[in-house]
Amino acid sequence: MLWLKAFHIVFVVTWFAGIFYLPRLFLYHAAATDALSIERFQTMENRLFGIMTIGATLTLLFGVSLLVVTPGFLQAGWLHAKLTLVLVLIGYHAWCYRLMRDLRAGRKRSSTWYRLFNEVPSLLLIAIVILVVVKPF
Repeated sequence: MLWLKAFHIVFVVTWFAGIFYLPRLFLYHAAATDALSIERFQTMENRLFGIMTIGATLTLLFGVSLLVVTPGFLQAGWLHAKLTLVLVLIGYHAWCYRLMRDLRAGRKRSSTWYRLFNEVPSLLLIAIVILVVVKPF
């Protein structure tokens, strides 16, 4: 079980690294005006999204594996809350994909919007870590 937990944590870090940086790339991409920069940002976004998706997939795989070997966790209220937040994070991940497509099509949002959007995963990470470590219910 400890190996599963270790790899789960490793891939959570991988997923969050991408999910923290991708919206920052969106901000820079939206501000870019020359074709070379726009093309560079599109390439960076695509590659990062791929790595981020691998991290997310392996996070979920190892997380489900942990639930299989310790089914008693499914009775814990904190785990239900954590899994709900993970579903929100998956939705955020999908929204990042949509924003990437929008930017490729020339549809942009304000820099303030991208900055605020970039803060959402921080709040999710804080809440998830507190739930897992403190287990408040």
